[in-house]
Amino acid sequence: MAINLGSTGKGKMKKDVSDMWEDKEVRFDIPITLSNMRTGEKIIDKLDFVEDTKGNNGDKGRLIVTNLRILWHSLSVFRISLSIGFNCIVSATTKVVNSKLRGTTEALHLLTKFNNSRFEFIFTNLVSGNTRHFTSVMGVHKAYLSSKPYRELKLRGAVVRHKQLVILPLEHICDVVDGVWNLSSDQGNLGSFIITNIRLVWFAEMNENFNISLPYLQISSVKIRDSRFGPALVVESKPGSGAYVLGFKIDPVSKLQQVAKELSSMLEIHSANPEFGVEYSLSDQAVLAETVPIKEPEFVEVEEEDVTGVTAAHYSDGSQDRPPVYCNELGLAIEALADGQNLSTLWQIVPSKA
Repeated sequence: MAINLGSTGKGKMKKDVSDMWEDKEVRFDIPITLSNMRTGEKIIDKLDFVEDTKGNNGDKGRLIVTNLRILWHSLSVFRISLSIGFNCIVSATTKVVNSKLRGTTEALHLLTKFNNSRFEFIFTNLVSGNTRHFTSVMGVHKAYLSSKPYRELKLRGAVVRHKQLVILPLEHICDVVDGVWNLSSDQGNLGSFIITNIRLVWFAEMNENFNISLPYLQISSVKIRDSRFGPALVVESKPGSGAYVLGFKIDPVSKLQQVAKELSSMLEIHSANPEFGVEYSLSDQAVLAETVPIKEPEFVEVEEEDVTGVTAAHYSDGSQDRPPVYCNELGLAIEALADGQNLSTLWQIVPSKA
């Protein structure tokens, strides 16, 4: 017998939670639909007149900082855009660069890693004296890193102290269930459930360091199944968190069913309005105005062609310069091109003007 109490119930909720990619990927020239905020994603800061100096030097753009990623798009050609997940950022620093629009200036320098490739991004604020893109991106990135318990499964972590849950800033306890057997071993381990609005926590009675913290964001299903121990609560985690199958025994059966329904209800509520835990407030200090905000134009999405030069422009290939070589086409000595590059692909980086 298997009673499936579900995880999200509705297909839309399931898509919103299980297909989350925004904070884990780096994407170039994304469709307009993928620039929209997903459920639970919030815009923290928006800055007009920010240049993507590395890939689109000389092109004005808009930088949007959310609780999951950094978005940038050109103000002249909207399809030229970037989506940088905070989980991909290796380092965020400042760097002196040469901008076509600002000249020599200090810019935001990001090193990222995605799919075994490293990408480099340089963003220059074109408003003189405005450094808000530094503080916003670095501050939100720090908040993202410190809020992993909201989004990631944790085994044997410091989540319980003296049999009391170490509560997260936006968390509150909904229920505590004693007498819960973890069936991960032959004899089982007796412990307790702590059910909150953010996650399910189990810890052993004899050793509180033997525990698991499982956010609802990482739960794929909650079921009641028959086992050799009798009816058991089975909680499955998503593939991205290890695809664990966790079994728990609760007596009597009526109490087991009550806990299972409660977990299913909490999971459905969280799926409809997920909490990612990234909290950041803009500084109260006065910032320089960026003139009149640019009105968001209306766009019609069209099929896009694959331009390899956009991605190539952001590849980080190390800090060592390549030796100069003579170019017959230009009649000049130029830096040796990287493997797979030619003059045509380099010109593709420059956006065409309508």
